[in-house]
Amino acid sequence: MRQDLIDALNELRTICINKKNSNKFLSIESYMCRLNNGKTITREKILKNGKDGSAVIIYPITEDGKTIIAVEPRVFTKTTVGTGLPAGYIEEGETPIEAAKRELLEETGYTSDNLIEVGSFYQDQGCSSAFNHYFIAFNCKKVSEQKLDGSEYIKYFLVDEEELNELLETGYITGLNSAYLIEKVKSYGGKNGRRKSN
Repeated sequence: MRQDLIDALNELRTICINKKNSNKFLSIESYMCRLNNGKTITREKILKNGKDGSAVIIYPITEDGKTIIAVEPRVFTKTTVGTGLPAGYIEEGETPIEAAKRELLEETGYTSDNLIEVGSFYQDQGCSSAFNHYFIAFNCKKVSEQKLDGSEYIKYFLVDEEELNELLETGYITGLNSAYLIEKVKSYGGKNGRRKSN
């Protein structure tokens, strides 16, 4: 494992969690739902910052074939820090592709004019209407520094295909969205999805 990745994982690891009483980001709405068969069921829906929480996940490939990955705090996981692909929520009025371009730029400072959506799925149909969109971003170019929000702490790295597979196989990439998209890219176009990168 690369030392710079190990250093980032150690730096962004959570060392203390204190429970707070107020909740500003997550909220729950309760519903009574009548089914076509005449039955009534109760369901709860999770909202994130008052919205459904639909998101984009991006598999960014640079001009020289490297993949951009992100390391950031994931405080409720076993390791409290996560390695994965750049991702983020779709803002009101944005299309998924606009959100993918914005999140890629904000989290990494890279941009791409060649994004292809390779799938979309609900996050958790049982309690959410959030719908995730998965993109491959080809020929990514560095155009600026990161533009992170005040509470975001993200370090990004360029890795080759062997390093990416090692991170996945050794349990450093444990988020389902990133793992799914990495596997999807393998089946989509072979090595780094290059078959469709024209």
